[in-house]
Amino acid sequence: MATPLTLRPSAATTKRRLAEIGDQAPELLDRVDQLRRFGRTVRNAEIHLTNACNIRCEGCWFFEHDFDKATHELTDLAEIRRFVAGLRAGGTTSALLIGGEPTLVPRRIEAFVEQLDYVTISTNGLRALPKQGFEDVAVAISLFGGGPLDDQLRAIKPGGRRFTGLFETALANYRGDPRANFVYALAEAGLPYIEETVRRIGENGNQVAFNFYSSYGSADPLRVSEGQRLLEEALRVKEEYPDVVVSHPYYIRALITGRGHWGDEFGYDVCPSISVAHPDHAERVANGNPVLPNFSVWAADYRTLEFCCTSGHCTDCRDSQAVFSWLLVSMAHFLDSPARLAEWVGVAESYWRQWYWAPYNPNNPRHGDLLAGPLDQF
Repeated sequence: MATPLTLRPSAATTKRRLAEIGDQAPELLDRVDQLRRFGRTVRNAEIHLTNACNIRCEGCWFFEHDFDKATHELTDLAEIRRFVAGLRAGGTTSALLIGGEPTLVPRRIEAFVEQLDYVTISTNGLRALPKQGFEDVAVAISLFGGGPLDDQLRAIKPGGRRFTGLFETALANYRGDPRANFVYALAEAGLPYIEETVRRIGENGNQVAFNFYSSYGSADPLRVSEGQRLLEEALRVKEEYPDVVVSHPYYIRALITGRGHWGDEFGYDVCPSISVAHPDHAERVANGNPVLPNFSVWAADYRTLEFCCTSGHCTDCRDSQAVFSWLLVSMAHFLDSPARLAEWVGVAESYWRQWYWAPYNPNNPRHGDLLAGPLDQF
């Protein structure tokens, strides 16, 4: 059960506390300013690019909840381009393309690359996204459990036939590729494999962000009996491989425990990664907790507005990007001291480090090329 929600500080209180911290640590306030200004250039939508996929992962919410059967997939490229143009006209600058499996339909990816500033695909890694024409596309590669557990959970063909070497295939497809970031869903059964898996990703020339494995379709998808051990190992590996694991320690704690230091528990009432125009969210939008501005999630018919960034089964969800977004919009709870605000800044910078197109990503040729200007109102 979620804990009672903590009252958010007012805008005036937030501004005052920031100014006080700025008097003590002006360089920290500069980093906040840079984060806010870059963040305002990114207005995201998430699109189910296709209902098709070349594998059937255990714990995949898309197929466990029959998203592939809910809508008819649009294949007309001209219609898709018109859809993207509409997004752009509405202020969207960034798209996260999921599926299904986006690499099965590269021409559809092109439609987004042509018109939006920032494009990311979420892929299982079985196929490589070509570099030509997709040079600036961020590639998020899924990984479940690590070690042999990844094949056990993901290396399953649509007809049920199992195979081996999915992680090795993904490594080969994206060896030394600066666009690639492995999104590693940590699982209790994968505890013995975390360090080895991270080491191999680093040796492959890639980076990794931690996710949390939700076993959709089971009786209790988020249940772990060794949560503290999982947390300790994730933090230890982060410390051992700081240049490979982009996830910040505070984020790792929030991801695994589902809690923020101020008392709130991650869940529907605070999750900002909802389609804000969806009629089911009227009360959520009105409850005072932040949402992502104009965020929307679209089905593969490019007409159906989905509930949120994942399954809509909120009690089963600990999605990495949703947790990240929750922390990013919760800066007001990090203004007790410069040290606490520094935690938030570290979380925010590590979030942007995931994406190749962001200036916080060390592989980006424009790394560190941030906007300048005064801090304005909140």
